[in-house]
Amino acid sequence: MSYQTIIVGGGRMGSALAEGLLRVGWCDPRDLLIVETSREARDELARRLPSVETTPSLELAHVDETTGAVLCVKPDQAESAARLLATVGVARVLSVVAGFSCARVEAVFPGPVAVVRSMPNTPVLVGKGASAIAGGSYVTKADLDWAESILGAVGVVVRVTERHLDAVTGLSGSMPAYLYLVVESLVEAGVHQGLPREVARTLVFATFEGSATLLAVSGESPEVLRAQVTSPGGTTAAGLRVLENRAVRGAVLDAVAAAAERSRNLSR
Repeated sequence: MSYQTIIVGGGRMGSALAEGLLRVGWCDPRDLLIVETSREARDELARRLPSVETTPSLELAHVDETTGAVLCVKPDQAESAARLLATVGVARVLSVVAGFSCARVEAVFPGPVAVVRSMPNTPVLVGKGASAIAGGSYVTKADLDWAESILGAVGVVVRVTERHLDAVTGLSGSMPAYLYLVVESLVEAGVHQGLPREVARTLVFATFEGSATLLAVSGESPEVLRAQVTSPGGTTAAGLRVLENRAVRGAVLDAVAAAAERSRNLSR
């Protein structure tokens, strides 16, 4: 039996993609194969996705000229996994491996292969991810549509050139960690003002979620929404003045720049 799609790596990202594809009916479970070397991880996949076959070895997979593969392994395993994909002869590859260029995947194949590189972020685990995709040397619009349909099952997708993926990594790829740090700090600030920690957590978490939803559905810019909360001479204005004096805006710019530069270094 030949599989429509092979996901190489059944960890958090690979399993989230599989669940997303099945949830939206992107494929029949029988057309999907997950390659995972860890026995413990395969057992967990069998529990969560009992209708999807798993295997410890890519060499056991049956493919044909239409089979696509999603590369979801760790960076130090990516080249060897790509070589195995070349050996079994998949038609195209979507790589979500950080710092692993399209050219590096293409180089291990004996002939032209369509490679799409992506930078998703961790909210794909709950179907709310933000991903960017970029095509390699031999990619067609159909290949990009295929990759977008996969990542679109777990969030929103934008198309960029590959040279912009390092900036994407520094921005949306790393952004959940930046936001979690802000949330963590706000909870601590509430505690410092005398609130019980659970009360502070409830208020911060709900406000974080509600503010994101308002930004998404209102159609207003963040500048307008911020102004709506900020009365002249009021409490919010006092707090914002401290943030501006402490150069929080500049720190965010520097954080994204540092993460993007680190991504460029990993890609070299």
